Order: sequence, then structure tokens, then C-alpha cells
Amino acid sequence: MTDTARDILTPTQLNTLARDLLEGAFPLVWVEGELGNVTRPASGHLYFTLKDARAQVRCAMFKPKSQWLKFAPREGLRVLARGRLTLYEARGDYQLVIDSLEEAGEGALRRAFEELKARLTAEGLFDDARKRPLPAHVQRLAVLTSPTGAAVRDVLSVLQRRFPLLEVDVLPVQVQGETAAAQIVDMLQRAARSGRYDVLLVARGGGSLEDLWAFNDERLARAIAASPVLVVSAVGHETDFTLADFAADLRAPTPSVAAELLVPDRRDLLTRVQVLQRRLATTQAQRLRNAMQRADRASLRLNALRPQARLEALRRRQEDAARRLHALWHHQQARRIASLRHADAVLRAHAPQRRLEQLRERLLALTPRPQAAVARTLQRDALRLRALARSLEAVSPLATVARGYALVTKEDGTLVRSVAQVQHGDKVQARLADGTLELTVD
Repeated sequence: MTDTARDILTPTQLNTLARDLLEGAFPLVWVEGELGNVTRPASGHLYFTLKDARAQVRCAMFKPKSQWLKFAPREGLRVLARGRLTLYEARGDYQLVIDSLEEAGEGALRRAFEELKARLTAEGLFDDARKRPLPAHVQRLAVLTSPTGAAVRDVLSVLQRRFPLLEVDVLPVQVQGETAAAQIVDMLQRAARSGRYDVLLVARGGGSLEDLWAFNDERLARAIAASPVLVVSAVGHETDFTLADFAADLRAPTPSVAAELLVPDRRDLLTRVQVLQRRLATTQAQRLRNAMQRADRASLRLNALRPQARLEALRRRQEDAARRLHALWHHQQARRIASLRHADAVLRAHAPQRRLEQLRERLLALTPRPQAAVARTLQRDALRLRALARSLEAVSPLATVARGYALVTKEDGTLVRSVAQVQHGDKVQARLADGTLELTVD
């Protein structure tokens, strides 16, 4: 009686054991089938059945998962579901709790995409280290896209608005269908070999995973990664990702955004040019002011040291020296004569006549010597003065004037070095070799 009592279970206990067995034996399963009995109550959860020709299974997809579905579940739609088997203990029904749900055809493509992505990632094809930065200024751009699609219109519109100087070539290719991938690969390689372009832009508008499948082709991903020219990928919408995006040097969310990334805004460039122009004008004005100040100082020094003034000063010095020398000579002569007269008086008083005669002879011999010394000194000073005059005349502006040039000055005496210093109607003077002309600026 006791053993029999231990084997008796309540419905709750039985369902709990069954749930544990199901969840332990089937941790995660993929199920493909047709949707039926689709309901979405006010709670936001999604309830339906997955069925085939012979059986069905109840399914539940709770709100946090169901609100991110990319399609609207409906009766008869074939889907691929991923979930865990469990048992709803309150009714004793086993069911599949779904955490991922997608349309069946797209699900197969999604699995193929993930497998190929994982393999190419393991090869290092998508490593950030091999990606190249955009050039500072793109000069020639090739756009590989459909010539009639919305993507090419968006790209060209943005480029024309932001930077119309860019050279753009649209290289027409198919962007959907079985032959699209091979055509894109061929055009990409031809454009890269041409050496004409700085950047290649691979672009397409939005669509389903199947519509974008050409850009998940392994040959295209490898061609993009091997391209010697930088490649930008802009395929689909912001939430769409393709293998071309991962292989490209830069992935743009949309074709329009790609165009904005490739070229600067001409308004920003214009503002920068204006700033640089103002800075250049300020620098030039400052340098001009400095040059004018240096010229003014040089002019003042030249006026202070002009050859005429130096020559006149030297002449005055020579005349002063001559006067001093002449006065000195007369003074010495007067002293000698006084000395001789004194000696003559002494001799007359105390010495014989012979001594007086000797002194007279000595006086006659000494008389020409001071005169010769004065003459030699004057001759030496005159030679030095003429040499200085020749040196000054060699650097004198007047010598330049004598050769046919003219010195132009304003009314205040300022030397005119540039036409920018005078205006219409100003009075100026032109000094020539033989006189001065009074002129009026026309």
C-alpha cells in the first residue's frame, strides 16, 4: 500500500515532469511549416500553429520577440521558426516557444549568408586592418549601380548639391538577378584596372534579402577586398547588411549618405576659403606695413648720410684744417723770427760779427721748410678729399639721375617708390640731372 501511494502523481506533478523531459531533450529546434490560427491578443503576444499535411504544433511568441518581426504573420504563410519545446502545465498541452521567426525562403538565404560570412571572417577578409581611409579630396568617382534606379538619382543629386566639381562616371550594372553578381565583379575589376578613379561606389536601393542577394556573392566580396582602388558600399537601407558591406573599405547606410561622405559641402569649403582669404589679406597688409616702415627708416638714414652733406662736411673739415695749419705756420714763423731777432740782439750785444752771419744763414735755410711742409700737407689733404668725393659720387643717387633716371618725390619730400603711394591729382616733383620738373598725377 505504501509503494503504491508513492507512485501516484497529481496532474500538476505529471505535467511538470513532462515539461522537464521535453525541455531537456529538445533544448533548441528549427521547425519549418505553414502558419495557422494566428492570433495576437491585447497582451501583445503572438499565438499560432505550425502545420504540415499530417500534423501541427502549438506555438507562442511573446511580446519582446514578436514586436521586432520584419513581416506580418498571416494564415497560410510558410515560415521558419526557432524555439524551445515546453509544456503548458495548466492545460497539459506541449508547445513551441519561439524566439526567432522568418519567412521560409528568406530563412534559407539567411542561413547561407551567416555561414558564408563566418567563413570569410575566419579568412580575415573583413578585418579592419586591411581597410583604407577615404582620400582627403576625391577627384574622380565611379558609381556601379543600375542607371535607372533610385539609388543613382539620389547619389547624383547629393553630389551636385554638395560638390558639383567632382567628376562622376555612372558604370551601369544589374543589381538584382542571377547574373548581377558576375556583372558587378567584371565592371569593378575593369574600373580598377583603368586607373582613372580614386574611389569606386557600389550602390543599390533597398529591398528584401532575396533582392539584395547579388551583393552577398562570394566572388563579389573577394573582388571588393582585392580591389587596388578604394571601394565604398552603399547597399539597401540602414538596417540591411551584405557581404559587400563587410568587404568594402567603407560601408554607408544608404547611397545618399555615401555621397555625403565622399565629398565636402561646398558651403563649408567656401567658408574656409573666405577665412583663408581674410588671413592672407591681413598677412599681406602687415608685411606691406613692415616693408614701408623699413623703407621710411632707410630713407631717413639716406637723407642723413646723403653724399652732398658728407662732401660739404669734409670740405669744411679740410678748410678748418688748412686754416689751423696756416695759423700754426704763422705762429711758428713768428716765434722763429722773434727767436732770431732775440738771438741777433744777443749776438749784437755779446758775440762777434761771424756768429751773427751764421745765424742769418741758418735763418735763411730754415725759412722755406715750414712752407714746404704746409704745401705737402695741403696737397695730401686735397688728394684724400678728391678720393672721398669720387667714392661718394659712385653711390650718389645724383649719379643715377645723371645717367637718365629721375627721383620722384611728393610735396612733403617723401620718395615715391610705387604707384600705390600716389593718387589722381597729386603733385609730385621729378628731379633730373639738370633740374626739377613739377608734375601732376593723371
